[in-house]
Parts: sequence; C-alpha cells; structure tokens
Amino acid sequence: MKDKLQFIYKPFLLIALGFILAYTFLNWFLFMKIGIPLKEDIVEFWLPIGLSSVLILICLRPRIKLLKFKNENSSFVYQLLACIAIAIPTIIAQKYLVTATGKLTNLNVISELPKKDNTKYYTLKNYYIDKHHIAIQNTVSTSGRNNERFNMLIYVTMPILESASDTINKTHKYWLGKLYSEQISNSLSDEKKKEKYKLLAERSQKEFENTDFHKFIYLENIGNTEDHDEYNKALEKIEQNLSHDNIIFEARTEPFETRNGNKFFWVLGSFGIGAFVYFLLLLFPKFHSSKLENFKKKGITEIDSDIKEILDMFIPKEGFFITPILIDFNLLIYLLMVFSGLGLVSFKSDDLLNWGANFRPSTIDNQWWRLLTNIFLHGGLMHIFVNMVGLLFVGIFLEPLLGRGKYLLIYLITGILASFTSIWWYDATVSVGASGAIFGLYGFFIACMLFKVFSADFSKAFLISTLVFVGFNLLMGFTGGIDNAAHIGGLVAGFIIGMILSGRLKKGVEPTAEHQSKEDQPN
Repeated sequence: MKDKLQFIYKPFLLIALGFILAYTFLNWFLFMKIGIPLKEDIVEFWLPIGLSSVLILICLRPRIKLLKFKNENSSFVYQLLACIAIAIPTIIAQKYLVTATGKLTNLNVISELPKKDNTKYYTLKNYYIDKHHIAIQNTVSTSGRNNERFNMLIYVTMPILESASDTINKTHKYWLGKLYSEQISNSLSDEKKKEKYKLLAERSQKEFENTDFHKFIYLENIGNTEDHDEYNKALEKIEQNLSHDNIIFEARTEPFETRNGNKFFWVLGSFGIGAFVYFLLLLFPKFHSSKLENFKKKGITEIDSDIKEILDMFIPKEGFFITPILIDFNLLIYLLMVFSGLGLVSFKSDDLLNWGANFRPSTIDNQWWRLLTNIFLHGGLMHIFVNMVGLLFVGIFLEPLLGRGKYLLIYLITGILASFTSIWWYDATVSVGASGAIFGLYGFFIACMLFKVFSADFSKAFLISTLVFVGFNLLMGFTGGIDNAAHIGGLVAGFIIGMILSGRLKKGVEPTAEHQSKEDQPN
C-alpha cells in the first residue's frame, strides 16, 4: 500500500489540488479581470472537464497502468473516476468564484450605471419596468446524443426605465430579461411540435401578464452566455442592438447574502468524497511487479503507447493521409465555431446557416456552394464525435485501397449527392454534417465486400457488423431530428460507385498487418 500511496495516490492529490487552484486563478485573471470573451459555459464547465481529462491522460494514466486488473477496462474506469473527482469540485469552484467575487452596487436610477465600476450585481431604488414595449425571440434547438430532445425557448426583454414617462423614448440600453422554456421529444411530428410550441406561447403570455416584474431585490448582469445572444437577437428585431452595447439583467428575489448558497461547502465536500473514494479503490488492485520495478528505476520516460496511437489518428502518413486531414479540418471548423461564441454542445440553426448549412430555399437561390460547405459543419459536440469515429473506422480500410485522390473524390462526390438528396426530400430543413459523405464511404465499403474486392475472411468479419452499424443509424434517423435523406442518398451513391469500380479493384486485397492491428480501435 505504501507504493500505491507514493506512486499513484499522492500524485493524484497533487494533480487535483494544483489543477483546482490553478484553473480557478486563471479563470479569475483571464476571463473575469482581463475579460477574454469566451462563453461562460465553456469556462465554467467544458474546459474543466477537458483539461482535467488531458492532465489525467498524460500524468496519471501511465501510473494507473502499473496496476494489475482482471478486466482491462478497469484501467479506464480508474482514469475516468480520477477525472470526475477533479472536474466536479473544479466546476463548483468556478460557480462559487463568480458569486463570491461579485460585488453589489447600489444605484438610485439605472442611468447612474456608467458612472460606477462594472460589477455583477446591482440594486435599484427608482425604476420602471415597461411591459408594453418588449422584444421577443422565439427559438428552438435539439440536444442529446441523437438529437432526441427538442427544446422550445421564448426570450422576452423589457426596458428598464427611470420612470413611466421615459416610455416615449425609442432607444433604450438597459433591459430586464425573462426566459420561458419547455423540452419535449424530438420524435414528435412537425404538427405536434407546432401545437406544443403554441401551448407554451399561450402559457408564457398568461404568466407574463400576471407577473409583477417590479418586485425584485437586486439585478444580476447576464454575462457572455448563449442566453445573452438570444436576448440580443430579440432586440435586433426592434432595432435596439445597433451599437451592440445593450446590458441585460435577470431579476433576483432572494436576499443577496444567500447568493453563494452552499457552493463552498460542496467544493470541499466533493473533493473530499472523490479523494476518499479513490483511496478505497486503490486498496483492491495489486501492482505488476515487473512494471513497478522498471518504473522505480526509469520512471516515466516516454509517452504511453496508447496515447501515441490516439495522436497518430490526427497525423497524416503514408497510406493514411487524407482521413486525418479530413478529421483535422472538421475539428478545426468546429473549434472555430466554438471560439466564435456560437456554443459548444450544440449550435443554433441560424448560426449554422450563416456558416454554410444546406437549406433548400437558400441553396436553390444560387447558393449551390452550400451543397459542399455543409458537409464540413456539425450541429454540436456529439454530432462531430460520432461522425469522426465513423470516418476513422472506414478510412482505415478504404484509403489504402483507393489511394489519396480517388478516396477524397469519392468522399466529396457522395457528400454532395447526399446534400442534393436532402434538399430534394426536405422543403425547409437546415442540414449539416459529414455523415452523408461518411455513409457514402460505407456504401462503397459494403459494395467492395459484396463484390469480393477484399478477401472472403475479411468480408465475413466486417460485412455483417458494417450492415448492422449502418442499419442501426438509419433506424435512429427515423426517430426524428436526423437528416436521413442525406444518409440514404450518400449510402446509395457510394454503393453504386463501389459497384462500378469493384471490377478494377478486385485483386483479392488482403488487409495489411497494420490495418489488422487497428481494426478494434474505433469500436
């Protein structure tokens, strides 16, 4: 147990404490003090998860692999629990940092705000909330791994004035925001969704009319969030966002002293619980004696081989050149959208349209380039993750078979034909994603196996699993929220191209040893 404490548990505690303190300081300095314009959900949630995972992967994973497990997956479980034990208190700490450092500024009237230091919270002595000159933004979005949830949102903003007589002014700068929302299944029909949205609008209107927005204790300034962007879109409709300097608040009715809640307790508590659970888990496995002795002599001298294999997926090399470039390019576009402030988990339809999504009314209006650009866009985090894993798997086998030029050409042709299928099938659906092109590659792959381009043993091993994978994804598409027309169009186009080229490719191609060693990676 002494070795476990020294070589695994002590480094885990140092990594955890160091990361929580360092990240919290950097959040305060870079994003709160200097004001780097990054979305709050990225700073407070996704970066702690992502950075802690990378830290565990590089610093702790090689040490965890010194342990002996009956099940190989147990090593991953220990890494995952270490990430969770670090990420949860870090996330809570960022929430606490925002509320604890936020100062309360007292204002007599809202026009005094520019004369005061910028703070998070404000009290207001004399004010008038104008419920008659409001701005409204209706929006919808999807969420979940397979877009199974349909989110309906109504953003309402009201001018904050000094008195009722100020309503004659047409331009205002300070607003009170109110959000009404409901989440339903995305598998419902379009008619049912419209009916649900109508019911939400009616309930929201009644609630709005019956709410006295003058009854609040203090106002909280909405930061750099997606909600703030939606409120601004509402103001654009009434030409109130021309200078992009509108300040939007949310009303708080609880005492200011209670704003922190029990966040600090939960920072300490979650860290303590995570550290204790991890200590208990380390009691069970034993060390690999030879690995431990080698580690004591040499330490960690090189990056773990599995990490190298993961990194190799993104590096072009002979026989596997175009696939990494396609993956890297798709990820680059996704990251550009994230750091442009469009979101992380999911993107809005309007933003996707601005970046080149496929949309029949726009595409047929001489914007045919959308047929190509949309296959490099994705609707969110899970969308791009699933697509890139699928591309990686099929690319391992097809790119060496076809060569760089043919492989890239088939990817682009099937992607464009999938886009054509989408606008032929759907009258007004915003469509994005590489899945049409990827399904095209899978169609080509299936044709190659059916027409015996690959060896019989290889086809037996992969044909059934590929058909199940394709069939499952098509069935999921029929549940709603997925552009199945593009999937089918790409699949059929790829299969036809595969039939045409299979005669030239039929040479009894055997998968190389390098391919065989990678077969299980994407699964």
